[in-house]
Amino acid sequence: MSRSLLYAGLSAAAILGAMTIVIETAKADDKKPVTVVSWGGAYTKSQVEAYHKPFTAETGIPITSADYNGGIAEVKAQVESGNVVWDIVDMEVGDALRACDEGLLEPLDPSSFPAGADGTPATEDFYPDALTDCWATSIIFSTVFAYDDSKIGPDKPTTIGDFFDLQKFPGKRGLRKQNPKATLEMALLADGVAPEDIYAVLATPEGLDRAFAKLDTIKSSVVWWEAGSQPVQLLADGEVAMMVVYNGRLFDAVTAEKKPFKIVWDGQVSEYDTYVMVKGAPNKDAAMEFLKFATATKQLAAQASWIAYAPARKSSLPMVGKNAANGEDMLPNLPTPDKGRMITVDPRFWADHQDEINQRWAAWLAQ
Repeated sequence: MSRSLLYAGLSAAAILGAMTIVIETAKADDKKPVTVVSWGGAYTKSQVEAYHKPFTAETGIPITSADYNGGIAEVKAQVESGNVVWDIVDMEVGDALRACDEGLLEPLDPSSFPAGADGTPATEDFYPDALTDCWATSIIFSTVFAYDDSKIGPDKPTTIGDFFDLQKFPGKRGLRKQNPKATLEMALLADGVAPEDIYAVLATPEGLDRAFAKLDTIKSSVVWWEAGSQPVQLLADGEVAMMVVYNGRLFDAVTAEKKPFKIVWDGQVSEYDTYVMVKGAPNKDAAMEFLKFATATKQLAAQASWIAYAPARKSSLPMVGKNAANGEDMLPNLPTPDKGRMITVDPRFWADHQDEINQRWAAWLAQ
């Protein structure tokens, strides 16, 4: 997915991981709940408010919400064991592509999804590659880095290079531990690779070496996080001077909790976040109802009123208004290419190279 296509018209009870059931919407008679797995924190709250509660109110079907930390391992274990307990999982698009390639997902019919509010067929209303026979995208988000403005002197970080500059900006750095996606891309950009050349370089042994060499320069100062709710807390606690984090989490901390955090958009890594249905989902029919409901125009726009992620439908954008909690305009806070140099995630690259790079990543972490 090229940046221009991606932004045309826009200026995961678990069985392996530490899963936690966090919310169950109001029970409705004897209807079986749909289990929807996602990332927790402010992000799941936005889904509960925009999707879960309205869906239950309209259909009487309850939603059970669970948290995970991403990847496809839990889904694969459930499918291969024949003990599937999840229905819908929120996945980053690269993981969705891998799960699709491995036959872990129920097929979807893109033509059966509801048209946009303006009548545009769903297959045209979603951004390119956002609606396929394996996934339906809900949001477009960016991985960015941020700092606590109250703990940084008058010289402020402005580029991704500053994140890697321990001399100019001393202090700990926060990075995601379990997945090197976005981290490697940021490292190469900070090392001088142009955004449009990132994946061509990363696909070579020399380019991968270059990314790890750049990370070596800050490794001794890294504080690692795993759950999506951790980065903001680490920043708030003063455990790090700068933190790689999802843009929507930062927005929520700044607007709802009044934290003095600043996003640096330069080097943002943008990608789709999707919904998939697990192969052998225990409540398949109701899960499909939920999937179509949650990715309709109105619901996608409603989620954007709770967290600063862009909706995946073109028809949703005009409906995006003010933040539901504080009334702040949301459009200016959505991740868009005009805010700084952007890298658009190549999901096929990660589907093809995730396992080998993960092995290199694990070995590097253990050094």
